[in-house]
Amino acid sequence: MVNKYLLEDIIKRAIIEDLNNGDVTTDNLIGDNHISSAIMTVKEDGIVSGFFVAKKIFEMMDDELIFRMLVDEGTKVKKGTDILEIQGKTKSILKAERLALNFMQRMSGISTLANKFSEIVKDYDVRIVDTRKTTPNLRILEKAAVKIGGCYNHRYNLSDAVMIKDNHIVASGGIRNAVEKIRENIPHTTKIEVEVQTIKMLKEALAVKADIIMLDNMSNELMKEAVEINNKKAILEASGGINEETVLDVAKTGVDIISLGALTHSYKSLDISLNIK
Repeated sequence: MVNKYLLEDIIKRAIIEDLNNGDVTTDNLIGDNHISSAIMTVKEDGIVSGFFVAKKIFEMMDDELIFRMLVDEGTKVKKGTDILEIQGKTKSILKAERLALNFMQRMSGISTLANKFSEIVKDYDVRIVDTRKTTPNLRILEKAAVKIGGCYNHRYNLSDAVMIKDNHIVASGGIRNAVEKIRENIPHTTKIEVEVQTIKMLKEALAVKADIIMLDNMSNELMKEAVEINNKKAILEASGGINEETVLDVAKTGVDIISLGALTHSYKSLDISLNIK
């Protein structure tokens, strides 16, 4: 799901940040040979995700810890459900506890929100996708959580695809200039997306055969018109200010993609605890 070297690098930096010169409380309170069993429990309804991150955290802290998932990644659970058991040295469990919870709470919050959106539009032929509005250095995990929740990923970074936005268009002297220039300089395998705000701009993007056209902050009426004009020539993406109350009406316009920055910047972390038995 996630490149293991990138995952290990993220966790290594998190461990360094949290432990620095050790755990002054645990190191001076708990004996080296003290053994415990701990249970991770959700304290509210939601979709749980991030087990693969928690497992790697516990392994990197102490590879002798026994890690046992009690539910699967992406499971919809009720408040009070036990989701994970850890057995081994108490010192190791306590040192890894907060890091594992931090990642799992946030990823589960994203997955829970993604699941809500995917359920709302499940009867329509449309994909809900995330954006680059992610926590710096944690994008791969947040985007993984989006997929676990039932939605999809947009580009991971600026190298993945061409996205010609409003400022690019202004600086390049128009859509045609921008697309023609970029096409001369990129591999034939790279797709070109153009952001438009009006029907006139949509027609310009179609004229230069953009692969994807982002309908930025358009009304539902304009998006319906755009869908008719497009007639499946390009992939149409709706974006801008879309939320749980409005996403269904956007799906009904017939667009192919709905991108939501809220998936990774406006979620609420799922409340999860870990307690030694």
